[in-house]
Amino acid sequence: MPRMDFTSQDCLRDPAAGLVRLRAAGPVVKVRFPIIGRTWITTTGDLAAAVLKDSETFTMRQNGSVAGLRWWMPGWIRTLAVSMLTMDEPDHARLRGIVDEAFRRRAILDMEPKIFAMADELAAKLFADGDPADLVERYARRLPLAVICELLGLPRADRPRFIAWANSLTRLTGMVGFLRMLAGIGPMKRYLEGRLQAARETGGDGLIAELVRVEREGGRVSGGEMVAMVFLLLGAGSETATHLISGSVYELLKAPALRDWLEEDWSRAPLAIEEFLRFVAPVQFSKPRFVRRDIELGGVQLRKGDRIMAMLAAANFDPDANPHPERLDLARRPNRHLSFGTGIHFCLGHQLARIEARCVLEALFKRWPRLGLAVPADSIRWRQRPGLRAIERLPVAIRPQ
Repeated sequence: MPRMDFTSQDCLRDPAAGLVRLRAAGPVVKVRFPIIGRTWITTTGDLAAAVLKDSETFTMRQNGSVAGLRWWMPGWIRTLAVSMLTMDEPDHARLRGIVDEAFRRRAILDMEPKIFAMADELAAKLFADGDPADLVERYARRLPLAVICELLGLPRADRPRFIAWANSLTRLTGMVGFLRMLAGIGPMKRYLEGRLQAARETGGDGLIAELVRVEREGGRVSGGEMVAMVFLLLGAGSETATHLISGSVYELLKAPALRDWLEEDWSRAPLAIEEFLRFVAPVQFSKPRFVRRDIELGGVQLRKGDRIMAMLAAANFDPDANPHPERLDLARRPNRHLSFGTGIHFCLGHQLARIEARCVLEALFKRWPRLGLAVPADSIRWRQRPGLRAIERLPVAIRPQ
């Protein structure tokens, strides 16, 4: 069983080097993963896709248990696990169908001018409290939260509360961090239950009101599923986008030639965003799955009941999928990344994440053309959260030293 510390600074700073060593151990390897315990992981693009697409063999649940939950976790944590992210069919399709309409391409494209205006407003205030400023806290975190709050129909006045909660959810660094995270989830769960109840009584706009309407009209969704759905959208809709944004800005500030290439023509941004999705890869792993039957995968015999995770970062850096994967190539085409997953759990918010990243980069660099890192690039640190590649702080300055 190869040893790899998925939360070490070396691993997070330079994923490509660690992945070369991991891939040398085989296409499917067993590792000890924080909190999850012993699990198989894939190290190639083809096998990651095979696991994610075969929901008959690799299932999110077994005898009612969710693969990522442990016996010692509190019951109310389990109630939040009834989201579509941890569901197999047909429940997955039932829950996803309720929110699909809000995330359709046309609906998201209609939001683009508003998202750019939000990004521009936040960029203008980046240095309101002084220069240098932490781009993660003052910009990369605030924009996705503002957008998802808008989609959900949550009051603007409540956004600072979500920033605090999101921070607590990110600081998951092993068992101690996990327990701290649990303390933050309870108040958020109670708050969301209150917002759902308020929508039942007074109506409103956004996805929360839509969930209440569905509940009233046919009962295709339970109260617990509604809370889990909002919690999922709030977390998934903001956390991963935050780290895609901060990681992308970091790479551009490290490489002025790439930044100049992008600023010469912002129509290149969609292509660049695909490469940032591949290279930054905020979500490093899929959710754990149970192996439903004995099967050979990548020359390895898996047994019924084993757990397996598709390593999305390894898929993105697979040289058979993307030649010279260690190179950040903003003009890469084709780009065969798996950052949004594949199969039935393909990310619902993929269009939203792309538009947010595009708007954020353009608004930031148009507003602050001389933006630079306020500290040496090699002093930047990543949060020690397993499965997530997230810059801790990104100090930027208008006129860097």
